[in-house]
Amino acid sequence: MSVESSALLANPPFPLTAIDRQLLAMKDEDFHRIDWSDLQRIIANNALEELKRLPSDLRRYLLWSHETKLVYGSITSFVVRERLRWLPSHSVTADEPLSATSFSHHSPVPFNDRRDYAVLLNDWPYGFANDISHIVVWSRTPIAVDDNIGDVTIDSRDAIAGFVRHYFGDTSEILWFKNWVKLQSVRGVDHVHVLVKKATSRQLQEWTSNNSADY
Repeated sequence: MSVESSALLANPPFPLTAIDRQLLAMKDEDFHRIDWSDLQRIIANNALEELKRLPSDLRRYLLWSHETKLVYGSITSFVVRERLRWLPSHSVTADEPLSATSFSHHSPVPFNDRRDYAVLLNDWPYGFANDISHIVVWSRTPIAVDDNIGDVTIDSRDAIAGFVRHYFGDTSEILWFKNWVKLQSVRGVDHVHVLVKKATSRQLQEWTSNNSADY
């Protein structure tokens, strides 16, 4: 392990769980990639903490997160400025950081207006089997959660499920989840993860086109 890697483990850019530290000591060939049946079980049980990255990806993500925070201040700021290209509706300060209410939107209902969300491939997907594509849908409109548990409300769950069926198709080869607040590595912009089995390049291109940016 390099000196730089040791320093990152001692002072990581985001909290590392005991499982994360075990993964960092593993080789990729010893990692069980999450297949479709695993994913169905994890999402059905809401056991989202079981979603982990490939050991080599986790190491690279640690380093990338460290370097990105040095330049942008936070991962959220990078995503907003470089990937979404959205402008907050207020000046972002230490007293008023980015949050789910930072962006103006055309509809109060999440995913009701195409200008209010962006569909992007995940730059840092979990350790899925090779036939699973990982997409993230980012929303300018806040997605209501239960403050007591940090999970989406029943109404939000219904709205997300309806959107996924309408946008991606009503098929058993599409799953979705929204991370519990405590599991989110990018906070301040509401987003939903969509997993697609055996998606074609054409489908991925169509789904991730026509995003509305502010600049």
